[in-house]
Amino acid sequence: MSGGTMREAAGGADMTGERTGTAVLPAPEARPAEPVRASAPRGKRNRMGALDGLRILAALMVCLYHYAGKEGTVADSWGGSPAHVFPTLSSFATYGSLGVQLFFIISGFVICMSSWGRTVGDFFRSRVARLYPAYWVAIVVVTAAALVLPVVVKPLRPDELLVNLTMLQQPMGVDRVLGVCWTLWVELRFYVLFAVFVVWRGVTYRRVVVFCCGWTLAGAFARIADHPLTDALVMRDHAPYFIAGLALYLIHRYGSDLLLWGIVLVSWLLGQRYSVTALWHPGAGGEFGRSPYVIQLIVTLSFVAVAAVALGWLRWADWRWLTFAGALTYPFYLLHEHLGWFVIRVLHRGLHVPPRLTLVAAVVSILVLAHLMHRFVEKPLGPRLKRTMTEQSRRIRSRA
Repeated sequence: MSGGTMREAAGGADMTGERTGTAVLPAPEARPAEPVRASAPRGKRNRMGALDGLRILAALMVCLYHYAGKEGTVADSWGGSPAHVFPTLSSFATYGSLGVQLFFIISGFVICMSSWGRTVGDFFRSRVARLYPAYWVAIVVVTAAALVLPVVVKPLRPDELLVNLTMLQQPMGVDRVLGVCWTLWVELRFYVLFAVFVVWRGVTYRRVVVFCCGWTLAGAFARIADHPLTDALVMRDHAPYFIAGLALYLIHRYGSDLLLWGIVLVSWLLGQRYSVTALWHPGAGGEFGRSPYVIQLIVTLSFVAVAAVALGWLRWADWRWLTFAGALTYPFYLLHEHLGWFVIRVLHRGLHVPPRLTLVAAVVSILVLAHLMHRFVEKPLGPRLKRTMTEQSRRIRSRA
């Protein structure tokens, strides 16, 4: 619920959908023995359409899970278990939650790509400007919907609502307005770790590799310690996906070598284990039972898909509609869960629209809302906020 300054280097975008531009070559000391892959000519944007496609695919996977692959509020909206409403679809939809793991791999790839040549201040300002405007508007929209139809989702108290505006509600022990925002808390911690240990001194091949290896070992030690604080800081269960994304970007930038593929392989070995233990509950039974083998397969395909992008195998996927779809991913991800339940309840239980048509209408309506948010919130407010923070930073430095 959630991925990850997405600007420098060959184009692409993470969970938040920030676009990237022309490459900035690393300093010679980064890895002098390896040639840097040719970058796009200056002034041109070389979008990675395949990354945009993977991002919208991950968002739709999570959306399908929330609409047809779980119990709870969505069952109340359908008037019965989605397993009964969609007997066949629900057996696939229950695996849609693995779209989050794909998001995290893409986020590692794009954060590494976008942070090259940037200062910590640039990194911070870009993240704030990219994440918060759409997030704040999503909080307001979902809260308004909860006030209109509290039978679906109950609105939070004002004190809880205000804490949600910080994106720190989870560590503060406050209920979430947006169910998916737990993934944003994971992303924020990844940004902080990468900024402190890599961006602060300048991103280079060597520093990213050391960070990947150190983070992997820290995750192993955190599991031994088994303490909530170390788990929160190291994110032992989510780290392998980000680490794989970082290493895959280095492969994309510098070419293959055994060290980088070793990092990816270890990350896959650890990541598939976490996904199985988190999502497979042997003997639990129920209508949404998952197979550990299918979980492993989906995680593996996620790694393979981003690896294919890193190796340039999907360079042909440069259709404009992928760029358009990628731009909708972040607002769609923020809005889809609770607002989709509202749409389902009104259409299916209120107006008696057939289930399949209701499902399609819910997805399409949230995509339309995501487009409006991108057009009227993200595009005007994000750059303006970043520009304002940059100007204020320059004024402060000039007085120092």
